[in-house]
Amino acid sequence: MDVSQIHGLCYSATGVTEKVVRTLADELEKALGLAPQGIFHGFRKPLERAADYTFGPGDLVVVGTPTYAGRVPNKILPDFQARLHGNGALAVPVVAFGNRAYDNALAELCALLEAQGFHTLAAGAFVGRHAFTDRLAEGRPDWDDRREMQEFAKKIAEKLRGLEAVPAPVSVPGDPNAPYYVPKGTDGQPVKFLKAKPQTDLSKCSNCGACARGCPMGAIDPAHVEAVPGTCIKCQACVRKCTRHAKYFDDPAFLSHVAMLETSFQEPKRNEVFL
Repeated sequence: MDVSQIHGLCYSATGVTEKVVRTLADELEKALGLAPQGIFHGFRKPLERAADYTFGPGDLVVVGTPTYAGRVPNKILPDFQARLHGNGALAVPVVAFGNRAYDNALAELCALLEAQGFHTLAAGAFVGRHAFTDRLAEGRPDWDDRREMQEFAKKIAEKLRGLEAVPAPVSVPGDPNAPYYVPKGTDGQPVKFLKAKPQTDLSKCSNCGACARGCPMGAIDPAHVEAVPGTCIKCQACVRKCTRHAKYFDDPAFLSHVAMLETSFQEPKRNEVFL
């Protein structure tokens, strides 16, 4: 099958998933001998998720999302369903996960794209720094991960050259309709922190608004950044965007879950790819 253009599209609150998608899209251009175009569609900001993204035959789209509670982020899922239109385009769904597990996120993303008119050609799950803490997979994806993406892109190119018809959907582990992962605390019991929101140390805050601009949900009041009237998905974008280290979380249940993750999932996980 002929591919004339590579696209990257992803939701990426803190840049980890974007790094995976951009790297893989660039490597696919090289592997297929296409002129580098670097066509990337951001899906992070509310205005970006309000636009429609329409593709068609000849397009190969690398679509990425982080793993939230073992699935596609539930607050972003409706936008993926409403705004992505495959029209026969090929797709490579990829998910990033923070060294715990990707559970059913990749299966859900594959099913979503097939339902939206894409033909899934290959798929991958890649380890990246956990959104909640730098103590899990810090620095990943790294150079070794990039080399794996290069080899993955070459194998995708080989598969494409051997195709004469629309491929069958790629087979990946997981159940797209499975329940969300239930977070646990240090005592091993389930914890709930859906209402947890970032706090602001006003002695450090300059009210520059970087946190509000960086929030993918538009949840922070740009005029009074200590106020969070919207839905917080705990992505930590505001914490990581603040150059004065004024943003933080203090919810006990949330902190207990983070401590459990840091204790239980230190062993580096491996990337997984499917063709």
